[in-house]
Formats: sequence, C-alpha cells, structure tokens
Amino acid sequence: MTKKKQQIAAKGRPKRVAKTAKPKATGKARPEAAHRRIAAARADAGAGKSRPGGPCCPVARQCGACQSVNRPYGEQLAEKDRAVAELFAGVASADALRPILGMRDPYHYRNKVTSPYAPARTGSASGKGALQARSIACGMYAAGSHRIVDTRECLVENETAKAIVQVVRQLMPKFHMAPYNEDTGEGFLRHAVIRVGHESGEVLVTLVTNDDAFPGSRSFCRELVRRCPAVTTVVQNVNTRQTNVILGDRERVLYGPGFILDTLCGLSFRISSQSFYQVNAVQTEVLYRTAVDLAAFAGNECAIDAYCGTGTIGLVAAKAGAARVVGVDTVASAIRDARENARHNGVDNAEFVVGDAGAFMEDLAAQRADQAFGAVDGTGEQRAAEPLVLLMDPPRAGASEEFLRAAASLAPERIVYISCNPQTQVRDIDRLRKAGYKVQVVQPVDMFPHTPHVETVALLVRGGSAVHGEIAEGGERHGV
Repeated sequence: MTKKKQQIAAKGRPKRVAKTAKPKATGKARPEAAHRRIAAARADAGAGKSRPGGPCCPVARQCGACQSVNRPYGEQLAEKDRAVAELFAGVASADALRPILGMRDPYHYRNKVTSPYAPARTGSASGKGALQARSIACGMYAAGSHRIVDTRECLVENETAKAIVQVVRQLMPKFHMAPYNEDTGEGFLRHAVIRVGHESGEVLVTLVTNDDAFPGSRSFCRELVRRCPAVTTVVQNVNTRQTNVILGDRERVLYGPGFILDTLCGLSFRISSQSFYQVNAVQTEVLYRTAVDLAAFAGNECAIDAYCGTGTIGLVAAKAGAARVVGVDTVASAIRDARENARHNGVDNAEFVVGDAGAFMEDLAAQRADQAFGAVDGTGEQRAAEPLVLLMDPPRAGASEEFLRAAASLAPERIVYISCNPQTQVRDIDRLRKAGYKVQVVQPVDMFPHTPHVETVALLVRGGSAVHGEIAEGGERHGV
C-alpha cells in the first residue's frame, strides 16, 4: 500500500490508517489505461482550472488544513484520479472509472469554520494584566499538533465565517472572556464554530465555553450581531472536560432560534450545532445528485438509506423517484432531525428509525425471507415485495461484516456506496463482489480541494456468478 493511497483515505487532520489487504487483481483493470482515458476526458471538459496566477497561502507549510493549496488545481485533480485508479484496480475495470468531479472555483468552500482560542505565545491572555485581543491566538492547528497557527484569512474557509472568528476575538477583552489554556484547564472560551447556510446565508455561531455561567451574554450577542449582521443565531455549548473533543453535551440558545436552514438539492434542511452536514455544499449537491442518478429509480423501489444521519441522501432519493425510503442510524438526535427534515419538506414516503445498520439489515433480510416485507393488498393477499436499492454512506471505518452479509442476503438490485474513505470502500466492495455484485461505476468527487482527500461513489449491480450467494464469516461465500 503506497503512502499516497493511505493519504487519500484520510479526512480532517492526518491520521494513521490501518493497512488492509489489497484485493486480488481481476485482470480487467489497468490503472495506466484508466489514467489516459480520464486525463483525456478532463481535457475535453476543461475541468480543474485554477484562478489566473494561482493563490498563495503564506502559512501553507505550517497549517494542517490544506497541504496542496499552492499547487495548480488541475495537478491536484490528476493526482487524485491516479490514486483512485490504483486503489480500485483490483475490484473495478478501467471502463468503470470516471474522471473526478472538481470545483469550478475551489476556494472558500468550507461553510463550517472551527477556531480554537488560546493564550498567544507572546503577551498575557490569562495571567496578570489587562486582556487584549493581540494576546489571544485563534486560527488553525499546525499539522500534527495543537499549536495554533494564527490566521486572519484562509483560502478554503467561508469568508463571512472567518471574519466572525476575528470579531469574536476582538470582543473577548471587552466581555472578560479569557481564552482557554489546554495545559492548565483555565480560561473561558475554548472554540467558536461558525456554520453558514450556502443558499440561505443564515449564520449559526456556537461558542464553546469552559463554564456554564456567561455574564454579559446578552450584551455580547447584541454587539456581535451589530458588527456581523449576517449572524442569525448564537448558541452556547458547555464543555468543561479536559479533552480534545470540541463540543460538550449541554447547550443553551443565547440569540435567535438555535438553528439555521439551508437548501440542498431543492430541499430545506435544519442545521444545529451538533448536526452532521457536509462542509462543502456545492460538491455535496454534486455527490448526492450523482448517487441518485446512479440509483436510477424507476418509481417502484424501496430505497434503504443505511447510515442515514439527518436523512439528506434518503430525502433526496424520495424526491428523485424512490417509491419509499427507510433510513437507519444509531444516533437518536440525527434521526430526530431526519424526521423533522422530512416533515418540513412535506416528504411522506420516507421513514427513519434508530438502530444499528447491520442489525437492521439482518432483521430486514429475515422479514423478506418470510415474505413479511411485502404489503397486503385489498384482497388480503400479500403482493410481492418491491425491489430494493441500497444507499450506504458508512463512517470512515466502512461497513461491518454483519452489514455486508445481510446486504448480500437481501440481494438489492443496485447498491450505491458513498464513501469518505476509498480504502475501506474497496475492502467492502471486494466482499460484495464475492456475493455476485459487479462494480459498474466509480465516480470520485473532490469534496475537499487542496487536500489529499476524496470521496467516491460506486454503483454495484447484481450480475456475477454468485448473485444469490451469501458472505460467510471471514469473507468467504457459501450457497448459490
């Protein structure tokens, strides 16, 4: 496994990625052939153009956010295409690989900006003497550390959000908000998390504090909104633990409704401080539309939205032709948001349940085996169960063996696998191939320009020699 293949699986700050066995080559995929075809396709489309002259980030070498920002964007896309082709060589043919979908303007795309606040290395931010803005550091963490690189501008972060981070720093001395010191556990303000609705323009400011008490919070909010009129709501999140985890469990709304709304693929979604919502709204639309296009709903299918989160993909599928959608996720708050999002958008053919995706799939497989999944018509007779399409967007670790065995047993007509970690996606796809699925399309999407990370959407269809096979413990197949 090359270093580049390991890097492409990472998301956020660099993490060590466990090595996995590379699937045996099928004899069909040739990475060099895929490279040539993809490069030609990109040249025809004119994709991946950088701004004239290209930007230059003065802290690119120190900051851990975007390691490739000073490289031409077209080169970045070509490198990601090569890495994806090499990674999928053992499970997909060269013809299945599509060129990566890049951004027309790959700058300031992050609609969520998180900034820590800490005492600056020079000056006194929490000791003796008057607190001053210049004695407070905020910005990005240096690569592989918790040392803050003080940044006032960023080429990948939303400019409105970045400006709010700076205004918060300027207001801290006036309202006696000392920055948090990780070493001593002292100080008040730990982080500011700014979320901006890409379409709505609404702004949620979450202040993560080291204490429940926030004297002068109303005055602070008034001053913040006066200086930053785009702010529509402010939430205090309390985290008193000495931990690297940013958000705590307790919250209170200081100003506004406590959430923002944004539009994605024609649907409106509610975003709170704890909600999972993709940070690149432009490419998220590309990702989701690609997924539902590959699903190719004919109007009679049941779509299983596994690892559904707040229901974004499932609700898009419900509007794109699925007869009904069933979403499952372990996080109860995410399911509450998914149900609210369905209600808010008038989607009545989607339901969302709390549970483990693997266990849910096993139960569903058992029900279909007993013919209990089909509906009962007016004559009292049970009609055939509707065809299934599986939409899956698992966490970085990929799907569990339990989930994959159940998926093979259910035998959906099509599987659309969205992944933020192509390395574990390839591992899972290799297991599904043993159950009779074939990779028809692999579509990379550049969700995080100027970083080594890429998301991939894969379409798997039934059609191998083991269509009705099952994945046994350890990944072998039994039964035909």
